[in-house]
Amino acid sequence: MSRSEARVPTDRPHRYAKQLAAHLGRRIEATWDEDKGEGLLTFPQGSGTLTAAEDALLLTIDTEADELDRLEDVVGRHLVRFGARDELVVVWRRDTGEPGSTQRGTGEHA
Repeated sequence: MSRSEARVPTDRPHRYAKQLAAHLGRRIEATWDEDKGEGLLTFPQGSGTLTAAEDALLLTIDTEADELDRLEDVVGRHLVRFGARDELVVVWRRDTGEPGSTQRGTGEHA
């Protein structure tokens, strides 16, 4: 298994994590524990975590190396869409030391 992590600076990590878990939960198993500030995403190809820190949303994905690009894109793309007004940017870093993908909003507000 390979791991990719992202730290997304925001003053609303709980809100975005809850929204992301609820949205992705329509297609995969996704949970969010508001009290703990933690969530779990269960994909057919692996898993992910959501952790609300004081000033950021921390994301991890664990999957086979050939699935990292796709799962980074799925999680990151949805998050930047929800956070368009805050201009969220998701920059993934892999456990191999290699950079992962980056998702950023278009600057348009939905």
